[in-house]
Amino acid sequence: MNYLSAPEYETYGLEATTPAACVAAASAIVDAHCRRPTLAIMQYSERLRLMVGSNTVRLSYLPLAPLAPAASSIISVKTRFGLPRKGECDLADELAEAVASAFALPGTWSGIDVSNVEITSETGEVAFPINALGLPYNEVEISYTAGFAEIPDSVKFACAQLVRNAQSTPALNVRAGRLDRMQMEYFSDTLLDETICRLLAPFIAQKVG
Repeated sequence: MNYLSAPEYETYGLEATTPAACVAAASAIVDAHCRRPTLAIMQYSERLRLMVGSNTVRLSYLPLAPLAPAASSIISVKTRFGLPRKGECDLADELAEAVASAFALPGTWSGIDVSNVEITSETGEVAFPINALGLPYNEVEISYTAGFAEIPDSVKFACAQLVRNAQSTPALNVRAGRLDRMQMEYFSDTLLDETICRLLAPFIAQKVG
């Protein structure tokens, strides 16, 4: 999506005649730098491992936000138990492991009621309920929505600055018809100056290992 609409150009320091293609190319660079398809609200799905002794994970894309008319940003949650990984056996409860193996629980995915998980929208932390048998979850798969209903001003300023940098870069000082997305992406390292990187730093997706 374009992070600036035509009526906003002059507000953020661009000429009213700026071609929409330039803004679209700058918006694509913003997305690539932030490692996400868009900063607007969209659906994601992640499969994550849980640390030993923990019942929480942290999602990559923030902030968590529901997509209307949904009331929650979490769409679905699946978990599965697993046998202790190498080096974890001394931490596992032997009885719980025996029960899990007897009922063939390891490797089986089970859905969890979304209302039973606790979420922190700002940090992306999701906490899961403790299993009745005390069995630890090994892996989770979460579908959720995240992004901004209204694009922050800092993103719009960064987008506008990218366009200005492109217009002042000799290699890109060509007719608007030739200023296509591929040319902008080719020069993205030059266009992304220190100011833009600072503006976009809070919006970069962080993959949690």
